[in-house]
Amino acid sequence: MPKEKYDPPDPRRCYTIMSAEEAASGKKSYWAELEISGRVRSLSSSLWTLSHLTALHINDNNLSRIPPDIAKLPHLAYLNLSSNKLRSLPVELGNMVSLRELLLNNNLLRVLPYELGRLFQLQTLGLKGNPLSPDILNLYQEPDGTRKLLNYMLDNLAVHPEQLPQRPWIALKERDQTTPTAVFTVMCYNVLCDKYATRQLYAYCPSWALNWEYRKKGIMEEITSCDADIISLQEVETEQYYAMFLDTLKQRGYDGYFCPKSRAKLVSEQERKHVDGCAVFFKTDKFTLVQKHTVEFNQVALANSEGSEVMLNRVMTKDNIGVAVLLEVNKDLFSEGGKPPQERQLILVANAHMHWDPEYSDVKLVQTMMFLSELKSIAERASGDPSSIPIVLCADLNSLPDSGVVEYLSNGGVAETHKDFKELRYSDCLTNFSCNGKNGASDGSVTHSFQLKSAYDGSQMPYTNYTYDFKGVIDYIFFSRTHMSVLGLLGPLDSQWLSDNSVTGCPHPHVPSDHFSLLAQLELHRPPPHPLNPLNGLHLPAHRREVLFELGGLSRCHGDGFTTKRPPLAAT
Repeated sequence: MPKEKYDPPDPRRCYTIMSAEEAASGKKSYWAELEISGRVRSLSSSLWTLSHLTALHINDNNLSRIPPDIAKLPHLAYLNLSSNKLRSLPVELGNMVSLRELLLNNNLLRVLPYELGRLFQLQTLGLKGNPLSPDILNLYQEPDGTRKLLNYMLDNLAVHPEQLPQRPWIALKERDQTTPTAVFTVMCYNVLCDKYATRQLYAYCPSWALNWEYRKKGIMEEITSCDADIISLQEVETEQYYAMFLDTLKQRGYDGYFCPKSRAKLVSEQERKHVDGCAVFFKTDKFTLVQKHTVEFNQVALANSEGSEVMLNRVMTKDNIGVAVLLEVNKDLFSEGGKPPQERQLILVANAHMHWDPEYSDVKLVQTMMFLSELKSIAERASGDPSSIPIVLCADLNSLPDSGVVEYLSNGGVAETHKDFKELRYSDCLTNFSCNGKNGASDGSVTHSFQLKSAYDGSQMPYTNYTYDFKGVIDYIFFSRTHMSVLGLLGPLDSQWLSDNSVTGCPHPHVPSDHFSLLAQLELHRPPPHPLNPLNGLHLPAHRREVLFELGGLSRCHGDGFTTKRPPLAAT
């Protein structure tokens, strides 16, 4: 992980005692460092209540043991235990992951607990003057010996063999028994591709548990145990898609579609194998493939830049992509509540991975707008009555629930002045992606016509991404709420288990990705007869649904004023 700036305590410590007058006048004191000296033999239990401490100096005493309660000081960055009479260290010391400096010089230590390997942010480890074994000392004395020793201890730390607790299934409602409905499950999962699973990013994870050969077993076990009817995966490496994911899932009755990020076109054949992208799989006994599409955001940005420098310099330079498959729902799925529909039912399943950097909230928002505008074009071209095509959108949006991206998807639009645009000049090109179109009346907002709802609300999943320095919801399953409802969801991993097992972040030997999967059971309702059916919730007069044409890469739907310049979609 990137090392944060750490300033060690000033060795020239000076102390002042607040006078009675200052105390009487209400003067406040704040101290984050504490020094205990005087040949102390034992420590008061009240010390462990000072959880605000960031530095503790208890060197040059007569301490023969340090109690496990020291781990109750979670904010300690500096701990000096040198020149005592310590013969052992508590394993709980390994839970103090905020430590940057741990000084153990001149004690009586012969062994070290392997739990010290968890101190992944430690920059200085003082071990001189201890009768340690030669294998520890030899490793410690090598160049970058502190890091090598900690890595060795982490990699050899025993992992408890117990399995993960089962995530709960949250039942929300019963299936509608009064009318034919199709019920299916959808999974969304960022699998963390091998190229990004490095010790630099995930220093708290043993190297063997970051290894793809180890992680891929847990990833496939997660996917196959969920047994979803539709699976949307992000960060799938090209080579692994064909060598593992597609091969394994085909044997289980799936077909799939995959596309790597745009950079795959620019690198060598060998490098192309390791470019990640998005994949969608579906069970062939429940769905039939009609079309498949790739949306390259940099190409859409270029075609709709309208001379905007920020569009060209910030959006077009990112190589994120989205994929979509148009599926026909097999009529056998409509098995309850009466006869299945006579007309075929299509569903558009989309999957995307937006840009990661928190400093680029504008890019994530524009990418999301571009993706929805392209999905609308796909739906319009696929059916004379696009209102009959509901959408399921799975994505790693790299955006929190209070972001402009989620507001845009959930509410049908955002203001052009939204803070996530960072006051950058996007307004001239954003109208290309709005319902009103470039020539329509603008009310100062960018809108879409899909009435989308998130399968999970804020209370059901406290985090989908779980690392040491970030824990939050950034993965989502959205669906057309005019066509579908949620019957149930896969809930979160037990937070008490994470705490009891000192899981500071994922990946972990028991958790193969830094993301948790999402799984939703959706119920697809039979649409009302044409022409009363709205375009994903937007009612249009019948005469405004008539014309759809393309000309030279310009697509226009007469009826809602929507106009988007775009490169031809990659459809097969």
